[in-house]
Amino acid sequence: MLGAAAASAAVASIPASALRSPAQSSSRRSIKPCRAVAGNLGHFVQTVKKDVDFIKKNISAGVNWTSKVIGFPEISKQVDEVVWLRNVEDPKYESPDWPQPYYPELSGTDLIMADLKALEAYVLYYYHLSKMWTKPLPEVYNAQEADIYFKCRPHIVALRLIEVFGSFASAALRIRLEGIKKSKNVSGSSEVDESNSQYKFGMVLKETMLNLGPTFIKVGQSLSTRPDIIGFPMSKALSELHDQIPPFPRDLAMKIIEEELGSPVETFFSHISEEAIAAASFGQVYKAKTVDGHDVAVKVQRPNLRRVVFRDIYIMRVGLDILQQVAKRKSDLRLYADELGKGLVGELDYTLEAANAAEFMEAHSAFPFIRVPKVFQHLTQKRVLTMEWMSGENPKELLAICSSNNLEQESRYSEKQRIDAKRHLLDLVNKGVEACLVQLIETGLLHADPHPGNMRYLPSGQIGFLDFGLICRMEKKHKFAMLGSIIHIVNSDWASLVGSLAEMDVVRPGTNLSRVTMELENAMDEVELKDGIPDVRFSRVLGTVWSIALKYHFRMPPYYTLLLRSLASFEGLAMAGDPNFNTFEDSYPYVVRKLLTDNSPDTRKILHAVVLNKRKEVQWKKVAFFLRVGAASKGLQLALKSEASTEMPSDRVSDSVNLALKLLLSKDGAVVRRLLMTADGTSLIRGIVSKEARPFRHQVCKITADMLYQSMCTALGKTFIVARYGAIYTSSSTSAINYQSLVKNRRLKVIILKILESGRKSPVLMARLCWVSFVTLVTASALACHRFLVSLSETYLGRLSFNTKKLAVSRNGIRIR
Repeated sequence: MLGAAAASAAVASIPASALRSPAQSSSRRSIKPCRAVAGNLGHFVQTVKKDVDFIKKNISAGVNWTSKVIGFPEISKQVDEVVWLRNVEDPKYESPDWPQPYYPELSGTDLIMADLKALEAYVLYYYHLSKMWTKPLPEVYNAQEADIYFKCRPHIVALRLIEVFGSFASAALRIRLEGIKKSKNVSGSSEVDESNSQYKFGMVLKETMLNLGPTFIKVGQSLSTRPDIIGFPMSKALSELHDQIPPFPRDLAMKIIEEELGSPVETFFSHISEEAIAAASFGQVYKAKTVDGHDVAVKVQRPNLRRVVFRDIYIMRVGLDILQQVAKRKSDLRLYADELGKGLVGELDYTLEAANAAEFMEAHSAFPFIRVPKVFQHLTQKRVLTMEWMSGENPKELLAICSSNNLEQESRYSEKQRIDAKRHLLDLVNKGVEACLVQLIETGLLHADPHPGNMRYLPSGQIGFLDFGLICRMEKKHKFAMLGSIIHIVNSDWASLVGSLAEMDVVRPGTNLSRVTMELENAMDEVELKDGIPDVRFSRVLGTVWSIALKYHFRMPPYYTLLLRSLASFEGLAMAGDPNFNTFEDSYPYVVRKLLTDNSPDTRKILHAVVLNKRKEVQWKKVAFFLRVGAASKGLQLALKSEASTEMPSDRVSDSVNLALKLLLSKDGAVVRRLLMTADGTSLIRGIVSKEARPFRHQVCKITADMLYQSMCTALGKTFIVARYGAIYTSSSTSAINYQSLVKNRRLKVIILKILESGRKSPVLMARLCWVSFVTLVTASALACHRFLVSLSETYLGRLSFNTKKLAVSRNGIRIR
């Protein structure tokens, strides 16, 4: 085809003069040149059109061939059927019976109006959805509202997630590299290496928490107080979070004060320190002086803190939700984040902290050794808190002085400073332990953040508490159950301890209590007793309880965790001043006094369970131990061999007897009187006549002799003899007893008659009691008469005096000088 076209083109290109005859050529020589040009152009166009037609024809043939091979017609037909829905058409279609209207009583107009109202509801719904973007964060933590807020701002959550994930990924990489280095350089003890690796892990975690901001710092601080869970090396590393928090600029702090108080700073304060005295995770403190001259501490919240806390809690909540689904846990793990959120958001409102401080002060006003700073209400708002300035010693500073071992540190402190620091530290610990028990047993209001940074030892000898952002309130039944648990730990009564834990809602329902009791018995079997009190560190008991708690999935109420944490913290402080410090020995006298003086049904139940057996027989060893501990007042124990004690050693037996008699005669002795009325009288008599009660009978003999002696002197009108020469019976720990009230006390007579009535069942036992009473009375009469005769002779005859003669021995014999 192309060859024919080329031939025709070649023929067309031959000049016309060559094809024509000579006559024709001569006749047409006169045609103008323009016509020749036009003819040539038309021929060219005609040739091009032929070529285009040829190409179109071939392309069309190619397309047809391709469509036949691929099957385009069939595809086009199927697409056409789908578009026109021909494949669902039914040639046998029959018209169905249309359903009747659901609301036959409504007209078409009514239905249209109802549709319009539904449309209006949809419009309003989407309008309110659009208004959700304008809703601010709640003042009080609410998980649902926070969820709505951050779902409208996914970009904020995404950016924070990237930051958190990057920080923890970087920390994990650092820990992994440390592990590789450790595996290459294996040397030394495995325990030491393990401790060092845990400490390094804690340091990496601490730096990560610091970089992630206030919420994670708070979480790290909470973990630092739980060495029973994360281990002591990690706890030591994370405890530095209390001291290494960087402050924010002073200009921002002053701006926040002005915004909250509504006036320039100079309106309220004559002076504010240039630098922050202390910086915490949520705020920092400045020392200031009010315009009326009061020294105060001004606590200022960090800027933009509410949104940061809500955001981080929301991210934790999302993470726990994912973990719950992956681990297929039945319990809702998000509740842990919600509980943390309630606490942290509650701390953001300083007016609540001011109210907590006032409540704590009022509840503990009856205990003079506890000091709470006064709140200046007119200078307190949501982000600014102004409280009385308390000048005192920080426990960490006292601990640093007591723990100074190397030469450089010893040169910084004098010997007197170290002695005073030990004395102050031990006094702080003793009062701190008692304060914990007061909060637990008396008031039921616990300080929720009892780390050393929130306490001060004041010059007056009081213990000052700071930071009341969170306080924990206990139920009454939990207070007495906790009291019972302390008693059971000291008495090594593990079955009763498990029962008390169940009453405190620590043990979950359905737990095998017998197995838990066996676990405790096996773990604490090797505990030795010292004067009836377990000679064991409280931290060991705490670790044992926590290990069993984790094994059996115990619930840990906030108050229980706070108490254990506080006592463990105080024990750690005391170890620097006295390596032999025992938390149980320090706290038990207070617990015993509470049992012996509180006449509530719950305390009586605990006391009877400890002192009486199932047959209501008195367990005399425990009674003697209770009286001895109750009469003993544990003072300061300085670890200083250079200081000689000027105190005379106290007679424990006389102190115990005196305490028992005073309790019987006092208003607070109702517990002891009820105990004697409840106990089996035969067992009481058997205990009185036993060999073990000989020291007790000896003291009773002295008291009886003293009573007879006073009666003799009173009968002769010589009362000055008693005032001059004193009584036969004295006690080192308590004041003298009013013997007249002892004889005339009707309650005591009723108790004695009841005991004697019970003892009539055993004539032999009554005979022994009569014999012991007769011997005691005769001995007491002899002592009274002897003392009376000696007093009379010294009063009327005068003291017999003889000049002593000195003997000098010499070589010549004895010389009398």
